[in-house]
Amino acid sequence: MLHNDNLTAERPTFVTHLECSMTGERYEADRLHGLSKVGRPLLVRYDLDGAGAALTKTDLAGRPADLWRYRELLPVRRTENIVSLGEISTPIIELPAVAREAGASNLWVKDEGRLPTGSFKARGLVMAIAMAKELGVTTIAMPTNGNAGAAAAAYASRVGIESVIFCPADTPEINVREIAAQGARVYRVNGFIDDCGKLVGQGARERGWFDLSTLKEPYRIEGKKTMGLELAEQFGWELPDVIFYPTGGGTGLIGMWKAFDEMEALGWIGAKRPKMVAVQAEGCAPMVRAWEAGERHATRWEGAHTIAMGIRVPQAVGDFLILDAVRASNGFAMAVSDEAITQAVDDAARKDGLLLCPEGGATLAAWREALSKGLISPDDRALLFNCATGLKYPMPDQSKTLDKDGPIDFAIL
Repeated sequence: MLHNDNLTAERPTFVTHLECSMTGERYEADRLHGLSKVGRPLLVRYDLDGAGAALTKTDLAGRPADLWRYRELLPVRRTENIVSLGEISTPIIELPAVAREAGASNLWVKDEGRLPTGSFKARGLVMAIAMAKELGVTTIAMPTNGNAGAAAAAYASRVGIESVIFCPADTPEINVREIAAQGARVYRVNGFIDDCGKLVGQGARERGWFDLSTLKEPYRIEGKKTMGLELAEQFGWELPDVIFYPTGGGTGLIGMWKAFDEMEALGWIGAKRPKMVAVQAEGCAPMVRAWEAGERHATRWEGAHTIAMGIRVPQAVGDFLILDAVRASNGFAMAVSDEAITQAVDDAARKDGLLLCPEGGATLAAWREALSKGLISPDDRALLFNCATGLKYPMPDQSKTLDKDGPIDFAIL
């Protein structure tokens, strides 16, 4: 819900400029930008001294628990351009039984499946669409493995922007239908998400669509960074010891790392950082391969395959930002098998009652492996990200039938 203090035409804004994440070159704010001149993501920069004078932790405590509570640290200048479908603060839920079985404690899941359209993609796309509206965009286009397309379609429809979405042909059926149901023109493509991205790029050149691909515009990062702001607040301004993040395009990991730096500059947290763990699937692990090789950039992963479609991203434009954050945090990149993912989803649901999506299951599988290898301590405060509701994904039918008209042995039920 947008509250009265948000509804004035102007609000305090502290954006100073944008800068190339690779070269540091400055770009003017309040203009439509894609990638920088060297083809790298642009980062939004703020007058943090001014923001800190206007917003304190005490102020936050009195605001509604939604994404827009952090408005002084977000890029939208005019409140009439704010779009919302109810971006609540997502809960942090403990997994005590799963942790206890592994001989550990302090295992939590941030359940992003509670957000509009059922995934954390809502955070990035609500900001990208709000800024697209502010900057006069009329049609957006993007590639998706499912959830990002659904969020883009929903928010674009909300503000009257056309959306054109391309997805791999084997994208989960519920996602494809959800995208179309929320007003987008959606096309299935015989390729991977980066193949879809090439079609978006071509259409942008030929038709004038604005390319909303991951990290190819500056504002999805700003939406995703609210995960970092929010979890810090939820943990009493003490960050966890380790964060396991399902990593495809990596916007959320990059955004959280940016949020931690901004919060330190504001004096809200100290210099301590969590170990950032980039979790990928064994069938698509370009970041893991680059991290193990000591490389700053990741080459394309050929023949990508995994049940965790959200992290089936063969190549990411923000690869160096992901790897920089992982290394700066003394974290690591880890790939897990589809079998381990399936087992993790099953265990979290049966033992602790929390239904994870496959990508969320990947983070639990990675936590288990990291614990068994001694990469983390059983006492570490570990936070996993469940990036979407598990209800969007196929589940095996494990029910049995009863004949109401025949004899029923209740002792065996």
